[in-house]
Parts: sequence; structure tokens; C-alpha cells
Amino acid sequence: MPHPQDNPHVVFLDRDTLSPETRLREMAFPHSLAVHARTAPDEVAERIRDAEIVITNKAPLDREAIFGAPKLRFIAVAATGTNIVDLKACAERGIIVSNILNYAINTVPEHTFALIFALRRSIVAYREAVIRGRWQEAQQFCFFDYPIRDLAGSTLGIMGDGVLGRAVAEIGQALGMRTLFSTYKGTEGMGPLYTPFDEVIRTSDIITLHCPLMPSTQNMISHREFAMMERRPLLINTARGGLVEEEALAEALDSGRIGGAGFDVVTSEPPPADHPLMKLAARPNFILTPHVAWASQEAIQTLADQLIDNVEAFRSGSPRNCVAA
Repeated sequence: MPHPQDNPHVVFLDRDTLSPETRLREMAFPHSLAVHARTAPDEVAERIRDAEIVITNKAPLDREAIFGAPKLRFIAVAATGTNIVDLKACAERGIIVSNILNYAINTVPEHTFALIFALRRSIVAYREAVIRGRWQEAQQFCFFDYPIRDLAGSTLGIMGDGVLGRAVAEIGQALGMRTLFSTYKGTEGMGPLYTPFDEVIRTSDIITLHCPLMPSTQNMISHREFAMMERRPLLINTARGGLVEEEALAEALDSGRIGGAGFDVVTSEPPPADHPLMKLAARPNFILTPHVAWASQEAIQTLADQLIDNVEAFRSGSPRNCVAA
């Protein structure tokens, strides 16, 4: 492994994944810096070839690119999820990888409940009906074309017990909801604070996902789970595309197995026009937002500040938020 350079070359592969209003402070050590608005997968290897430090949000660093950058010592991921980096290759090379922690503790839960409120009270459907002139057609002070349900007294099933899942539970409890933390799918015996996965699927009025995407969670909600949903719940996913089998979701909405869904993530971002969720986008009981649950101005600035803190901690010899393979 090469020694630290006196004037290391830093490469930021996808600056445009942070909003233009976000301030990135100057790093407190001499360095050269190359900032790219975005980087396609086939451009990564060339752009990081001479870098000691690489910053990336969604630009992937695969094994070939990592081994093709002999000076590379540190990768700062500008997100919590690190699945875009080949961590095993980094471990073999002795490259340190860091991520961002706990920056979205307000923005993601708030977006989650924005989707829940909008769907539970049919806000989008009523707004579009008003635009179409339905209120005038009704010839009275209101109309009842779409269902409206209270949250108080309903059951909120939460998949994922990290800081975001716990924050969602706190909001739900403040609204008078019964909250259930699910066990991991296929596991038992996690203790009295957890409800079996299948029971959460069966008994929840709203199911919200706050877990990482990994082999054990890939398509964890699919045809089997939708068939078990006795209460026609809302399904909310502000976590990762791939946690829900998307064709199965489309079938569940078409068949009425669920009452609605709010998704901020898909398996392919941006999704092609013929993606299953794009085909659902005009439905009154489905809301698709463009992976912005994390993106409040406050959260992005917190992320940016922590990102530079991580780089500076590495250069000072005390790396933090390190991610293991």
C-alpha cells in the first residue's frame, strides 16, 4: 500500500447527486481536486486512476476499477448504503471505506408519513378530481369518491429497527397508532419487542420498509406476502428498490390485495418508461417519488458536512464510519 501523498489527488465522481444549494467546505489539507457532475460506470476506472481519495454517492466502484487505481487509499461514500462499492476488493487492497450515518433521521420519517397521509386520506386523488371539475359536478359542499381513513387506532408494521425505523415508530405512536417491529424474514426468537414477520404482514394496516438491501432482504415482499395481507394495507418503501418484487406489487394493486402504495425507490434509477412502477404512476392509490426522501435541505447539508469530516478524519489518521466487507 502506498504511503499517504503530501498533496493527494481527490476525485468526486458525482457532485450533482447533491443539490446545487449544498455547501461543500474546503478540505483542511493540501490537495488537488477533480469534481465531476456525474460519472458513468465505464468512466470510473479512468477518472480514479491517479486518485488517493475518491468520493462517490452512486457511481459504482467495482473490482477492476479499484485494482486499477494503485494510489487509492480511501473511498468516502456520500450515502449510508455502500452496495455500489466492492468492499471485498477494498479489503484485499487495504482501502478504507466510510459512509454517512444518521443524517436522515428527520427527512426520511417525515417523507414516510407524507406518503402515508397522502394515501390514507386520498389527497392526490381528491386534488386531481378537483382539477377535473368533479367538485362542480357534485353540486354540493363535498364529495366522497375516494376513501379517507384515520391513522389513530391503526396498526403500523415496521420492517427495520435502526434509527429510521425507530423514528417512524415514535411518530406513529404520537399519532395514536399501534406499532409493530417485525422480526427478520425467516427468523424467530428476536425477543418480546419484535412481532413475527408473517404476523406483521397479516395484521398491519400500513407496512413501511426501513431496512438495507442485501441477499436476505431481496424481494422480501413478493407474491406470498401480498397474498397474506388480510387488511389491504398501504405499503411504503423509502428504503431501497429491490426489497419488494415490483411485478408482484403491480399485481397486488391491480387485484386490490393492498389499498395503495407509496414508493420513493425502484430497482433501476431512473426507471425506464416501461418500468412496472412507471406504469402504475397515474393510479390514484399509488405515489412514486424520485428517491428524494433523504433530500431535505437540512439533511443534505448535514451529509455534506459529515462527508468532509470523514475525509479529514482519514487524512488525520483516525478514520471514522468505516465499513467492513
